[in-house]
Amino acid sequence: MASQNLSPGALPEPAPTAPQEEGWKENLNTQVICRECKEIPPNIVEEFSNGDMVCGSCGLVLGDRIVDTRSEWRTFSNDDQGNDDPSRVGDGANPLLNGSQLQTSISFGDGGSGRSRDLHRAQNKSTHDKSTQSLLAAYKQIGAYCDVYQISKTASDTAKQYYKQVDDAKVFKGKTQDAIIAGCLFIACRQNNVPRTFREIYALTKVSKKDIGRSFKALEKFFATQNNMAPANSGASPTANATDSYAATTSTKAQELCVRYCNQLGLKIQCEKVSAALAEKIAELGALAGRSPLSVAAACIYMTSYLMKHPKTAKEISNVAGVSDGTIRTAYKVLYGARDKLIDPDWIKDGKGDMKLLPVVQ
Repeated sequence: MASQNLSPGALPEPAPTAPQEEGWKENLNTQVICRECKEIPPNIVEEFSNGDMVCGSCGLVLGDRIVDTRSEWRTFSNDDQGNDDPSRVGDGANPLLNGSQLQTSISFGDGGSGRSRDLHRAQNKSTHDKSTQSLLAAYKQIGAYCDVYQISKTASDTAKQYYKQVDDAKVFKGKTQDAIIAGCLFIACRQNNVPRTFREIYALTKVSKKDIGRSFKALEKFFATQNNMAPANSGASPTANATDSYAATTSTKAQELCVRYCNQLGLKIQCEKVSAALAEKIAELGALAGRSPLSVAAACIYMTSYLMKHPKTAKEISNVAGVSDGTIRTAYKVLYGARDKLIDPDWIKDGKGDMKLLPVVQ
């Protein structure tokens, strides 16, 4: 390296280096052009109303399903016949709550001065709605109950709609909130074909079966009256007509319980079908007339499990059905005596089942 003569305070020049080749880079500077016109610059028009990308010169459609990225501040108040303003800005309104639900919350992030906390407290006092708070507490309780028994969201939402209509009518002021919630949950399960017994609702809500029965009768009468008045109030809000499809139900049938109990016992689908069909035959013949659906369902499952080669003891079934094993055996004696009339030969053909496997009753 040749020496350099430098003046005082000057810096030496760096030695020249060999040029290095740059690595491969993707070229992001791409343009969409029309394959027919091939104009540069291209005359491309985006029609957001149809979601198409069209060539402005020849009209060839170059792409479809284009996403509109513009801000959406439209309002559809002119198109709404109810004189409402369903703006596309903001969260959707919850029909289960009261009021406009458009509120501003003040945060606490003010650096620790305490002024934001005072503003937040003052705002809560001015916007505090006791009816909305009680509704939210009731909805939370209904959701917790449904989670315990794994009740479907449809039944949970139906129970919330029923409670909202009862709360708006203000006709059950003498009854406790827990009793009304238990009655709404019981009716919602029946309406959605997932019935629960009074005993199960009692074990879930800790409301006595007597109070549940009273609430159920009062609520069923109220909903039936509201259903009859629905045609006269056809222009009301959706929550006011929440019980338009309400239909009075009869007591829980044994065949409706058989499917759920068989599932809890781990029995196969064939056992579920046979036990439900056996319960229907028992109801037609009146073999166990006067007994509760729980006892009938438990006895049907006990008989079907042995018949279809998947035996379950009376003790196992009693833990699921909530009836004593002695009650199951007593009901089974009646079924065993009428086994020739109750058992369909199609159930056990091709070796699916065998009547000889049934426990013999003396």
